[in-house]
Amino acid sequence: MIIKDTVALVTGASSGIGAAAAASLHARGARVLVHGRDPQAVAAVAAHVGGTPLAVDLTQPGAVDLLVSRALDCAGRVDILVANAGHGFAGPFTAMPAAEIERLIAVNLTTPVALTRALLPAMIERGGFLAYVTSIAGRLGVAGESVYAAAKGGLDIFAESLRLELHGTRVGVGVLVPGVVDTPFFERRGRPYARARPRPLPVAPVAEALVRMIESGGAEVYRPRWLRGPVALRSTVPWAYRGLAARFGGGRRK
Repeated sequence: MIIKDTVALVTGASSGIGAAAAASLHARGARVLVHGRDPQAVAAVAAHVGGTPLAVDLTQPGAVDLLVSRALDCAGRVDILVANAGHGFAGPFTAMPAAEIERLIAVNLTTPVALTRALLPAMIERGGFLAYVTSIAGRLGVAGESVYAAAKGGLDIFAESLRLELHGTRVGVGVLVPGVVDTPFFERRGRPYARARPRPLPVAPVAEALVRMIESGGAEVYRPRWLRGPVALRSTVPWAYRGLAARFGGGRRK
């Protein structure tokens, strides 16, 4: 896909992968609609990339309709959706408040599905790309983050199913499957990342890989690349994978 002169909506773009992806898209000539919850942070990123700030709290009722309406009012269309906004929780499932379960599923799964439903019909007519930021947690499962892993796994399968459904159209679908990335995600989920290995990846190369996937029309990209290994092991020798996972733990990644 030629990114120059497209309109890209990036959710969760006030920091981390979203902010870096917005900068990378801007560098390729896209007009970027920068979404986030914090108006000041969104405005700062938008000013940096010459984009348009769209501050909307996706946990609120009617938020998806509001975001889509504001995006279309500003730009008239959306050619690229980068569904990056995410919310995490670290701790035992039994200690997770019911409201937190609903919020986490809404932000990580329900919202990107609803955004896709709102934007896809026009994309099918013009062409476009749907990029979803999932997580290695959604492919392997992680102790202490069962609901987050389930929501990201659901988003992963949604993207795969949609890719099959859109075969033959001019709409591409791809997923970024990140591991540990140096973003504010860990502090926000309530538990900082404290493992010695794997070390968090710098955010800019991860976002760059996402944008290159959009350009090439790719279906998925792992960062770091070696994460394909445990996914393949779980698929082919599940008993061995589960033994290793139980031994070495299921620490979080995004």
